[in-house]
Amino acid sequence: MPKEVQITVAPDEAADPEVLKWKASEKLGIGIKNINEIQVIKRSIDARNKHIKINLTLKVYVDEEKISKEVEKTNYKNVSEKKSVIIIGAGPAGLFAALELIKEGVKPVIIERGKDVRDRRRDLAALNKEHIVNPNSNYCFGEGGAGTYSDGKLYTRSGKKSDIEAILKTFVEHGASEEIMVDAHPHIGTNKLPDIIVKMRETILNHGGEIHFNTLLVDLDIKNETISSAICKDLISDTTKEFNGDAIILATGHSARDIFELFHKKNILIEAKPFAMGVRVEHPQDLIDSMQYHCSIKEVETQRKHLPAAPYTWVEQVKDRGVYSFCMCPGGIIAPCATQQEEVVTNGWSPSKRNNPFANSGIVVSITLEDLEKYKEHGPLAGLRYQQEVERMAWEAGGKTQTAPAQRLLDFINGKTSFDLPPTSYQPGVKSAPLHELLPKDISMRLREGFKAYGIKKKDYLHKDAVIVGVESRTSSPVRIPRDKETLEHPQVKNLYPCGEGGGYAGGIVSAAMDGVRVAKIIAVKITTK
Repeated sequence: MPKEVQITVAPDEAADPEVLKWKASEKLGIGIKNINEIQVIKRSIDARNKHIKINLTLKVYVDEEKISKEVEKTNYKNVSEKKSVIIIGAGPAGLFAALELIKEGVKPVIIERGKDVRDRRRDLAALNKEHIVNPNSNYCFGEGGAGTYSDGKLYTRSGKKSDIEAILKTFVEHGASEEIMVDAHPHIGTNKLPDIIVKMRETILNHGGEIHFNTLLVDLDIKNETISSAICKDLISDTTKEFNGDAIILATGHSARDIFELFHKKNILIEAKPFAMGVRVEHPQDLIDSMQYHCSIKEVETQRKHLPAAPYTWVEQVKDRGVYSFCMCPGGIIAPCATQQEEVVTNGWSPSKRNNPFANSGIVVSITLEDLEKYKEHGPLAGLRYQQEVERMAWEAGGKTQTAPAQRLLDFINGKTSFDLPPTSYQPGVKSAPLHELLPKDISMRLREGFKAYGIKKKDYLHKDAVIVGVESRTSSPVRIPRDKETLEHPQVKNLYPCGEGGGYAGGIVSAAMDGVRVAKIIAVKITTK
C-alpha cells in the first residue's frame, strides 16, 4: 500500500527524482533502497521569502511496484433517442452540462451563436489585424465560449474538492495534461484549449447529442408561465427554427447582452448585480519574476530554470471599495474582447508555457448598486448601460477602431498624458490617451490610490515601462438572472434554468463548469422520473 508524505524542498530539488526519494526515505524513516517509485500528487510554490520553497505531496511506493493501470473512463451513454434538454451556449457551463446530461441518459441539444473552433480563428484574426468585430464570433462567443481563448486558469475557491477534481478529470480525459491534477493553481494554456474543446464536442456528438453552431437565440415561447421552445435564427441561411425540449439551460455567458435585453423586453425577471471594471496593466515578465522571486533582473534566468513565469495578486481597499488584480496572465497577451464594433474591451490570456515577454493583469474596482444611481432609469440593465458607456469611451479614445487607449502607469498615477508608450502585447495597437481623465472619476481615483498603495509594498511594480490599457470591463455579468435555490429554476418561468457566468452564478472556467454539472443533474432527475 503506497504511503503519502509531505515535504518541502528547493526548486532545483523538486526537479530531481533522486532527491525526492532521499527526502521521502528520511521522512518515512526507511532506507532509500526500499523505495521503488515516487509520484508527485500535489505541488505548490511558496515564494513569500527570498529562499523559495516547493511544497510537495508524494505518493511513495515502498517495497512494491507501482501498478500501471488505465484511468477509468467516464461512462457516457447513447442518448440519441432519449428525452432532450436545450442548452443555449457552448461555453464551459454549457459543455459540462451537456456531458453530465449524457452520463445521466438525457440528450443535450446545444445552440451556439458562434462558430466552431477552427472557423472562429478567422474572426479572431480579423479582429486583431483588421479591427473587424463579428458580433457572434469573437473572443467571447463561439465554441468553448470565452474560456477557449483565455489563459485556461482552472483554480477556484468555490465548490467541494471532489467536484473540482471531477471537472479537472474531465479535462484530462479530453487531452489536458495530468499536471492540472497536481498543481495548486493549474492552467491549460490558450494554445492547448481549442483541441480539448474539439474532443469534448466529439464526445457529445458521438453519444447522440446535437450541436448547432451559427444559431442565435432570438426569442422564447412561453405559455402559462412555462417555457415551451427556443426560437433561434440560423445565421448562415437567415432562417428561423424552433427547438423544443423538456427544459432549457441558459448558459450564454456574461457578454450576451442581447439576452438580457430580450428578458427585459419580455418582462422576465432579471436583476442588476455588483461587478467590477478597470484597466489591464502590463509589465515586462522579467520585472515581475524579479519582484516575486526576490532576485535581480540578471538573476531571473537562473531562477526560472526550475520555476514558472511568476504571477501576482493584490487587493487594496480605497474609500470602501475593493481595488484588486483580476485574471493575471504571466507570460501572456492582452487581447481585444469587444462583442460590438463601437466598443473597446480588453482581457488577457497565456499559452501553456507562459513564455511571452510580458505579464498582464486586470486591475479593477468593485462597482456596487450604489454606484449605479445615475443609471437607475434603466432598471436591471443599469450596470450594463454603465459598461457600455465606458467601453464606448475607450473606442472613441483609441481612434474609433480596436486600437486601445493606453498610458504609462506612472503618468496615470501622476495625472499626466504619456508622450510615448512602451511596447505592449496588444496586437491591434495602442494610442496614448489621458485615462486618468477619461475613466469615470470614482474608478480613476480608486485605481490611482490602489496602485500607489501596492507600490509602497512592491516598489518595483511602479516601473517606468509599466503601461495600462483600457478597458477591463467584462470581469463578470452586471446582471443576474434569478433562480430558486433548491430547484435552480427561474422563479417566474418554469423549465428555464439560468446557469454559469451569464446568470451570475460563476466566475471562471471551473466554477462555470461545476454550475453546468449541478444544473444538469437536477434537470436529469426531474425529467427521467416523470
